[in-house]
Amino acid sequence: MPPILEALDLVRHFDDLVAVNGVDVEIAEGETYGLLGPNGAGKTTTISMIAGLLEPDQGTVSVDGHRITTSSTAGKVSIGLVPQDLAIYPDLTAAENLSFFGRLYGMTGQPLASRVDEVLEVIGLVDRRDDLISEYSGGMKRRLNIGIGLLHKPRLLILDEPTVGVDPQSRNAILESVENLSIEGMAVLYTTHYMEEAERLCDRVAIIDEGEIQAEGTRRHLVSLVGEKDRISISGAGNLAAAAEAVSSMEGVTGASASDHLLDVLADDASSILPQILTRITNAGASITGVQVVEPNLEAVFLHLTGKALRD
Repeated sequence: MPPILEALDLVRHFDDLVAVNGVDVEIAEGETYGLLGPNGAGKTTTISMIAGLLEPDQGTVSVDGHRITTSSTAGKVSIGLVPQDLAIYPDLTAAENLSFFGRLYGMTGQPLASRVDEVLEVIGLVDRRDDLISEYSGGMKRRLNIGIGLLHKPRLLILDEPTVGVDPQSRNAILESVENLSIEGMAVLYTTHYMEEAERLCDRVAIIDEGEIQAEGTRRHLVSLVGEKDRISISGAGNLAAAAEAVSSMEGVTGASASDHLLDVLADDASSILPQILTRITNAGASITGVQVVEPNLEAVFLHLTGKALRD
């Protein structure tokens, strides 16, 4: 099937500054795609062009088969945009906010009322539906912000740092909602300053810096690009030196060393070869008392590619 979002060769200048330079983004139905980058990397400019808020100097954007420009309307109904800044009315209730924005999308009557009920259920605010937003916590406001983006059942949902400043309970509720959306087939474009969110939610991740995509792929693929390995720590007894020698000759193992009661192994993909490693250890005359696998994370990849922390 064709991708829900297809953004090709996006370029945008601001006077002499090249904010985005040749960015490509494709997101399939049911896929959550993470866009990570330090401040000033070009994330907001890219999102603005994808959402049709900013015209690219070069390149094209299509959503659900419709060309997106600042003046187009047909394709924008397929987009749900949840901005980083809250776009809600504090003097209205949650239900009133949802009804208001639903009418802006052309929804009316019983279909709108039913959809408001559905969205309140998704974002976990059913019991606070008739409370003024001015009485909400920051996390509840964030959840309502997402609900507004979901009202019209978009094919593409754009979430720009949706968990900034929220409490842990609301943050987990937001992440669970995003996971369910992808299961239901919605394409999600997700930006965040929290690396663990990207690792939990995103099927693929693009790392953008200085207006260009530095790398893109699954977590496993990105880790392999910078040579990061899985580390397996195996505690045990017996002839660990012989076990290390037996394991080090295995395909997929790049190193193994033994110390007092501990065997350290570096491997390309620990999950696929761990059973064979354990078999070799026992065959070499060692016993195993514990196993810990530590997989490299996106933080290491990000630092390697950009030389910056995510918030720099």
